Amino acid sequence: MPAAIEFQQVSRRFGSVRAVDGVNLSIAAGEFFALLGPSGSGKTTCLRLIAGFEQPSSGHVLLDGADVTGVPPYERNVNTVFQDYALFPHMTVAENVAYGLRVRRVPAGEQRKRAHEMLALVQLEGLGERSPLQLSGGQKQRVALARALINHPAVLLLDEPLGALDLKLREAMQIELKNLQRKLKITFVYVTHDQGEALSMADRVAVFDRGRIEQLDTPRGLYMRPRTAFVARFVGGANVIEGDLARRLTGAPRPFAIRAEMMSLDGSAAPSGDGQVGCEATVIDVQYHGASSRWQVCTDDGTVLAVVRAESGSAAGTYAIGGKVRVAWPAVQMVPLEETPAA
Repeated sequence: MPAAIEFQQVSRRFGSVRAVDGVNLSIAAGEFFALLGPSGSGKTTCLRLIAGFEQPSSGHVLLDGADVTGVPPYERNVNTVFQDYALFPHMTVAENVAYGLRVRRVPAGEQRKRAHEMLALVQLEGLGERSPLQLSGGQKQRVALARALINHPAVLLLDEPLGALDLKLREAMQIELKNLQRKLKITFVYVTHDQGEALSMADRVAVFDRGRIEQLDTPRGLYMRPRTAFVARFVGGANVIEGDLARRLTGAPRPFAIRAEMMSLDGSAAPSGDGQVGCEATVIDVQYHGASSRWQVCTDDGTVLAVVRAESGSAAGTYAIGGKVRVAWPAVQMVPLEETPAA
């Protein structure tokens, strides 16, 4: 069975800038796939290449095994949901949802029937006659989803669709989107810079940096086994220890990552116990997050490390800013990192 989407050595250049640089990628049919990375990393350009809004400078884009390089957007069985919703204010909600059917000259009765079915699917029954201007942000996003899904696309592309919503609504919509994708069994390709969104929803995640895929893995694989310092820092904010400090702690200069929640603080200067690695540091900041606190400590060589501690019993507020502590972690939790090649 061919992949729903495949990139074969795809590059996209804008003048001297390589927005996408030799990307190879395969997305399975029915997969919830996330493209994750900071602004300018190439993830949105990849989405536009799938949609046909951009054409590759080199390489090939395949949909369901067919080469669609050069094929215009309206001839591709994909639809896109944007962050700004892009609803027509002069149309009702139902008319917005049915717009794709109207373009295809589907009979008016069938348009109405299918529009109301889609509104029920996204939990907006009874709102078809309203204006989009009367809807909340979350409701507008559901209308945009219904409109994109009404033509039964093989692939749904979502470009930071929750970016304009507040935190609580964004978290609720993440659950709704994942449930909707499971129900419809449509391939979702989701672009985001928010690692929390990617980890919570996607089956697999491609982490982008400078137009290249740094790592493609499951959410758990990315979090627990980052391959490079960029991925370790970007996905979950791991501590990356390298250079002289890495050599001093392990006997080799190879960088490694250690998650903040795997680390402990101790007020004594005693050496770490069996199976533990550690060093002395100075507390420089503490951030309270309710169930836990995030401590920032600085080693004598200037490396800043984060330590997450549960706020329970005597764990809270035991060390003052400027105080000396020993930070330690189990050696088995250290993840060796690859050296990232220069751009």
